[in-house]
Amino acid sequence: MKAFIKWWLPCFLMGCAQFVMAQEADSLIVQKGIKAQDSSLQTITLKDTLINMSEGNATFFVNPDKTVALTDHPLAAKYDSIWMNELYTSAQSFESMYDEVLNAESPLLDSITIDTEVLKQRLEALDQKTPFNISYNPSLESVIKSFLIRKRDLMERMLVASQFYFPLFEQELDNYNIPLEIKYLAIVESALNPRAKSRVGATGLWQFMYSTGKMYDLDVSSYVDERSDPIKSTKAACQYLSKLYDIFGDWDLALAAYNSGPGNVNKAIRRSGGYTNYWNIRRNLPRETAGYVPAFLATMYLFEYAEEHGLKSTKVPRPYFETDTVHIKRLITFDQISKLVDVSVEELTVLNPSYKLNIIPNIPGKDYVLRLPKSEIGKFVTNEEAIYAYVEEELKTQEVPLPELVKAEERIRYRVRSGDYLGRIAERYGVRVSQIKDWNGLRSNDLRVGQRLTIFPRKPYIAKAASAKPSNTLNNSSIKVHTVQEGDSLWTISKKYPGITIENLREWNGISGNNLMPGTKLKLCACSS
Repeated sequence: MKAFIKWWLPCFLMGCAQFVMAQEADSLIVQKGIKAQDSSLQTITLKDTLINMSEGNATFFVNPDKTVALTDHPLAAKYDSIWMNELYTSAQSFESMYDEVLNAESPLLDSITIDTEVLKQRLEALDQKTPFNISYNPSLESVIKSFLIRKRDLMERMLVASQFYFPLFEQELDNYNIPLEIKYLAIVESALNPRAKSRVGATGLWQFMYSTGKMYDLDVSSYVDERSDPIKSTKAACQYLSKLYDIFGDWDLALAAYNSGPGNVNKAIRRSGGYTNYWNIRRNLPRETAGYVPAFLATMYLFEYAEEHGLKSTKVPRPYFETDTVHIKRLITFDQISKLVDVSVEELTVLNPSYKLNIIPNIPGKDYVLRLPKSEIGKFVTNEEAIYAYVEEELKTQEVPLPELVKAEERIRYRVRSGDYLGRIAERYGVRVSQIKDWNGLRSNDLRVGQRLTIFPRKPYIAKAASAKPSNTLNNSSIKVHTVQEGDSLWTISKKYPGITIENLREWNGISGNNLMPGTKLKLCACSS
């Protein structure tokens, strides 16, 4: 079990843990028809199996209806429901922040004014105490105003959620000698949602693409995505940012490279005539990156001057929450853990976001851990053998088996088969057609049988087992045209023909929008008729 890590999580002290006294347990046992030798409940009952549980003072039993009673449950602080709602609400803010980065200088309302001279003084003060090139310019003022007008609620939620993650970030940033202000980057990247996933597949608090994550040993499988692990992904982000700073020697350019890649920054430097100041090369950067550094600086400014702008944050009397980890020896689900140690599935998801299916696998050679509130960890450790016995028994009775573990490979070489096209291959591996074209230097969508493609999968590909029974699935090779019916959309049509995407339909039929006229005939292949 790893040494505990303090996660600074605001929470209110609410409620008390329920105790099941020995006398009550005896009564319940009699009601359920289960026999125990005495009221100390030294056994755990799993159907007809009795498992001795006499270790220490901690015991629990499971009734035939699978309810659980714990006798060693101490008085413990519970997550306040308001705080938990805050975390869940913040998790929905990712798309909002992503859109703000793309449209950082859209037309503003006249509902707010900022004293430009005061803003200049504050930015100068920030410039003096940080290694970033912070100076007033109308673009940065525009972004700050936009955040205050359109994203005020988002920024206030970030002020609260940051109290959970920032101490962790600061510890790792300090370990790698990186400016602590980089912690604000995670707000711009993911709105502090460890399970955030961008439109191009970047994942986690620090938004790693699959291939970049693999460079820093972040594992991805059907069960686990370590890009969503707050600790591992933060370490990886520190390593990557350190490397980028070694290349450019400038934190503004390192941030731009973190967003768009070092190659795009180098191109922007060349196209600008050799300038190396971010603001001088900004017009030559991709659109998203052009809004990226201003969004980072605006976030830093608003956090530093939140009170001056009336941004409200929830401050609580107990400002941190301690957690601890235990190594998992057998496959176990969040539902089972919740049932046995009295921690809600929602809390388990917040504390263990890297487990994609709310299942912790047990893989030879892999070391997976469960993070629990420190007050609950003792129950799991003390009752570990009985817990695993209960889990094994319950899994045997499940009607639907758990999914098999499938790993996403770091890179694959795909051989084009008859009937393949880029849309089908892209959908199979969870990537975009444009990415496959970039990885392989393709200028068109044409493929030839036997051609080899390099692909960095975003998801594992599980080959479907051949069925002995005739399939009723539509055969795309024999159906080449779809006649649009009333109520049809590109999405509903794509679902009728497995392997065909909306992007395919647009490309093959020269469609730019979403409107379809009934009676229109749509091609279902990259064919002439």
